[in-house]
Amino acid sequence: MTAFPDPIDRRAFLCGSALAATAIALGLASPAGAARFEVQLSDAQWRAKLGAERFRILRRAGTERPYSSPLNTEKRRGIYACAGCGLPLFSSIAKFDSGTGWPSFWKALPNAIGTRRDSAFGMIRVEEHCRRCGGHLGHIFDDGPPPTGKRHCINGLSLVFRPA
Repeated sequence: MTAFPDPIDRRAFLCGSALAATAIALGLASPAGAARFEVQLSDAQWRAKLGAERFRILRRAGTERPYSSPLNTEKRRGIYACAGCGLPLFSSIAKFDSGTGWPSFWKALPNAIGTRRDSAFGMIRVEEHCRRCGGHLGHIFDDGPPPTGKRHCINGLSLVFRPA
């Protein structure tokens, strides 16, 4: 017995999956789904607070162009906080130049981030979001430097930098 014995059911499933993946890729839907976070705003409130590009990235899991963020080359000591709610996320001590074109960190601050599985674009990745507002930050990869071996690859527009 197959998982989809009726070809119409299989077709509906495949079409629905393709539409959902396309909506996420185009920034029309959020992979966060209906998750509840400490900071909750309507889409209109988020748009007004963040502006169009930050809204697309933080609230619709978009991605900025590589090498487009001034935070990629930021060298001062300080804290990188969520652009959506201000929660401190990363210390400059954990920042490194990954050569990828996005700000990268080898660890997040304690109790700062949440993660979920991201299977968009036919890849399995670990998506990273702000644990307080759910804003999409980027992804975590296993090709970072010691001591963690992790690379938190973060959209600069997801962050605000606060110099020490």
